[in-house]
Amino acid sequence: MTPYIIRRLIIAVPLLLAISFVAFMFIHLAPGNYFDTLRMSPQISEETIKKYESQYHLDKPPLIQYAFWLKNLLRLDLGYSFVLMSPVTDVIKKRLFNTFILSLAAMLFTWFIAIPLGIFCAVRQNSFSDRFFSALSFVGLSIPNFFFALLLLYLASLTGILPLGGMRSANYEGLSQLGRFWDLLKHLLIPTIVIGTSSLAGLQRIMRGNMLEVLRAQYITTARAKGLPERRVIYIHALRNAVNPMITIFGYSLSGLLSGAALTEIITGWPGLGSVMLQAVRSQDLFLVMGSMLMGGVMLIGANLVADILLAWSDPRIQYK
Repeated sequence: MTPYIIRRLIIAVPLLLAISFVAFMFIHLAPGNYFDTLRMSPQISEETIKKYESQYHLDKPPLIQYAFWLKNLLRLDLGYSFVLMSPVTDVIKKRLFNTFILSLAAMLFTWFIAIPLGIFCAVRQNSFSDRFFSALSFVGLSIPNFFFALLLLYLASLTGILPLGGMRSANYEGLSQLGRFWDLLKHLLIPTIVIGTSSLAGLQRIMRGNMLEVLRAQYITTARAKGLPERRVIYIHALRNAVNPMITIFGYSLSGLLSGAALTEIITGWPGLGSVMLQAVRSQDLFLVMGSMLMGGVMLIGANLVADILLAWSDPRIQYK
């Protein structure tokens, strides 16, 4: 595996360069830029705008701008966010932990329910429980996230059990360590359920289909004919092969761990990266968009590599050369 991993890491460098170049050029294809908005304000002079453009080389052709961006990137400088008036690195650092908590909670919520539920439905195919959870999965796939978030927030306002948004309560600093953890957990519950529901429904159906296909295989019939316990047949022999496609999907889920869910974060008031990145795209904040794109590209390449390693570890038949 070591030569394969080294080759993948070497290939990742030109791949990231290609992704960043295409993204940089596409941003410049959009009409206007952030400074066009500033020019509409009578409080900001044209000299100030030209000073900023010259300072960050935005008055030069796109290819020259991209070269300067790469040069700064080698020094781990992602540029400056004009909308938030802060370096891009600082913006990402401030919001990174918040988005990581939310995305990790949603992923754990999704996978720890979807896998057992898919196995349960496959083993009890066409039973009442299988039909019931299949119907729930259709509902989960159909309901829009923003509507589900609004519905849960409305229910929370009626019951008063859960907070209506944000990440912390007003008295958070005065709470004990256990109180802070419980307060964070209560604020985390609604956005986690909203983000995880649609993914849970899809993964449950995929796991059910994989498990049904494996349970019809001849080696499963042979294992049952030998008198092996049904639990061993399902959880040792069948599950090991049925879970392989799920590992690949897990790699893509891992790549989106830090991307956040912009709409859900905005509706629930969760201070993560998703809402910031959406704001950056809408306002054409060049360096913040490029910083988020680069982070997403690194996560995608790294997560796919992790998925390949997990596949080789899970199934000895898979070998990389």
